[in-house]
Amino acid sequence: MAIQMRNKRSTSFSMASMSDLVFLLLIFFMLTSTLVAPNAIKLLLPESQSKTMAKQTITVYINENYEYFLEDRPISEKELIEEMIVALLPEAEATVVLRADHSVPVQYIVSVIDAINIVNERNNTKHKVILATRPKR
Repeated sequence: MAIQMRNKRSTSFSMASMSDLVFLLLIFFMLTSTLVAPNAIKLLLPESQSKTMAKQTITVYINENYEYFLEDRPISEKELIEEMIVALLPEAEATVVLRADHSVPVQYIVSVIDAINIVNERNNTKHKVILATRPKR
């Protein structure tokens, strides 16, 4: 006598829980993407046609009031060299992106480049400076 099973196994897959999970992930990413601010310091960058892309290690900002910022922290011109040494210490070849407002005189830009050159001489490193620009219209 053959024994038959009363409960048959179902081979169909329920997508109800999967759609709930997708909607929860969608809501999570929508909420977290609105909290991210890419540039905290508002600058009007100079225009250029060149497209140079590099992996940036740190960013130095100079706003229209000629104030220096290392990432988001305000620093003075005198503190620039020491702060750069601390920020660039772990790497031998780093890229420093300089974001200067288009109205900033060249002397302020040169002071950042000089600071990087002093860091390179002191630590025997090869850090580079790239001036950030916006596309030409």
